[in-house]
Amino acid sequence: MKILIIEDELPALRRISKMVKELMPETEILGTADTIAGAVALFEKHKDAQLALMDIELADGQSFEIFNRINVTVPIIFTTAYDEFALKAFKVNSIDYLLKPIDIDALQQALEKFKKIHTHSPALDIEALLVSLNQKSAPIFKQRFLVKMGQKYISIPTNELAYFNATEKVVYLITKEQKKYIIDHTLDELEGMVDPKLFFRLNRQYLSKLESIESITSYFNGKLKIQLSPSVAEEVLVSRERASDFKQWLNQ
Repeated sequence: MKILIIEDELPALRRISKMVKELMPETEILGTADTIAGAVALFEKHKDAQLALMDIELADGQSFEIFNRINVTVPIIFTTAYDEFALKAFKVNSIDYLLKPIDIDALQQALEKFKKIHTHSPALDIEALLVSLNQKSAPIFKQRFLVKMGQKYISIPTNELAYFNATEKVVYLITKEQKKYIIDHTLDELEGMVDPKLFFRLNRQYLSKLESIESITSYFNGKLKIQLSPSVAEEVLVSRERASDFKQWLNQ
């Protein structure tokens, strides 16, 4: 079998490639890509590919953009870090999807499923997939953040976060255990990545999780003073202009 792998995390790419070879030694990996543009080029070059393993979140955007740029008829097994509920819409005419970290048994089942149906399965209906994505899918929010600690990378689940703090053009992720990591996103970017029901942009310096807001007190000129947990030395204020939205968010 000839396959393509679209994956932007090198450790994940190596792991998937190794598991595919273990499960199906005869498989030929024709090529790999880590971006939308790279994937488009890969599909154009390898017209004989029989299957693609594709991550949803790539270095330059969601992989669904690939299907807007090129007619893809290769069956797809999606790989992603997001949960089953948010991905129900993605299963339209795809072979399967796998949650990261990928389990070898789950990959084996997906490959067996492909082998059973690919000989008589119609081409992947990308138009139906995109319509389903646009009309049915719920917003997808980050479930974990990859951060660097020395020479190592570690993954921090969202449920371990307390808040994000921007200081002197550097953005930090702070956990409930008061561990602090530099993260390669601005607060504006992070605001769009996390669930707005759980996180609120307090000001230019802080994007906080609801459970990390320990207390709220009135401040002069209509502002609100926030006590965070873990605590911070500086005053954390919500402006008068943001106070109303903040109260509505707390009351939802």
